[in-house]
Parts: sequence; C-alpha cells; structure tokens
Amino acid sequence: MRARDVMSRPVLSVDTGTSVREATTVLTEHGFAAVPVVDDIGHVVGIFSESDALRADIRDRDVPVTSAMATPVEVVAPTTDVGVIAERMLARRLRCVPVVEEGLLVGVVSRRDLLHMLVRDDDVIKAKLRHLLDDYAGSRRHWTVKVVDGDVTVSGDFADDAERTIVAALARTVAGVYRVDLMTTTPVSIGWDD
Repeated sequence: MRARDVMSRPVLSVDTGTSVREATTVLTEHGFAAVPVVDDIGHVVGIFSESDALRADIRDRDVPVTSAMATPVEVVAPTTDVGVIAERMLARRLRCVPVVEEGLLVGVVSRRDLLHMLVRDDDVIKAKLRHLLDDYAGSRRHWTVKVVDGDVTVSGDFADDAERTIVAALARTVAGVYRVDLMTTTPVSIGWDD
C-alpha cells in the first residue's frame, strides 16, 4: 500500500502569511495534530503542530506562523510505501507527513490515516467492491467476492482479458485493498449419453 492509498485529501494547509493565532484556530477547528505551511506557489516550507502552538508565547499569537513552525519538513511521494512512512514517523516522532508530487502538496499522511489502514473492515471493502462490480456489470451479477484482511478474491467468468483488467482495477480503487486475485470458474457441463 502506498501513500496515495491512505493520505487525507483534499489537504488543508496554511500559507506563510497566516498568523500563529489563525493557524492554531485551524488546528483546533478541524481536529488536526499538525498542518503543512506552504509558500505562495504551493511548496511545503514547514509544519505547524499543536506543540508549536503551545510553545508560542501568548504575546506572539499575531506573528506569522513561519516564526513558530518546524523546519525542515519531511515529505514523501504518493508512491512511498506506508511501511516506510510509519517507520519515519515513529523514528522522528512525526504527527503527519506531507505528500508532494512535482513539488506541490497533494495530501497528508497522519498517524490516524495509518491507524485507519490497520482497522479496515473486510465487510465494508466487500460491499464497496460489490457495488462497483454491479455498476460495471449491470444486472449480470456473475462474480463472487471474498475479502480476508484486505486481500480480495473475485471469482466467476470473465468475458476476456480486458474484463479481467477492468475488474482488477475496480477492486484496487477500494480503500483498504492490499491484493487482488481473480479466479475464473468454468461452468460444469453435464453430458447426456444417448
């Protein structure tokens, strides 16, 4: 699983002109532990956390967030493995890690995002995939879906390789899916002896 599979988006950030007071309000109103600070072209230049807000002097609440934010910022790409992200967060005691693509902020992976991944519900995954497959196939429900710990098995008859590719792609769009296996079941033909 990659950062893009678990990251929160759209991401809420503050800009370098935001005051410490305003950034603290963003944290408290949205229940975030930290928020990325971006410059005027969208590059991440810092992280403002609950700890930074608490450390800021009460008299300095109207100064720019840049005076209280943490730098440098640990960022990851959307393709970074979540195991690597978890290790970095634990080793560096990070509350969240911004996800950047081509230098621009596209999401954030928080500790909560990683925890959600650990407690995924196979029944929810199955229901979401079943809905996607029903939308794709219409009234032709000819696949069975089995989900165990995020590993999905779709069994049934597939018209061709293109349909197999589509079904696998649909399964991969469901959050919490780790692996997709497709199994073709061939109908049993009963022959009649004359």
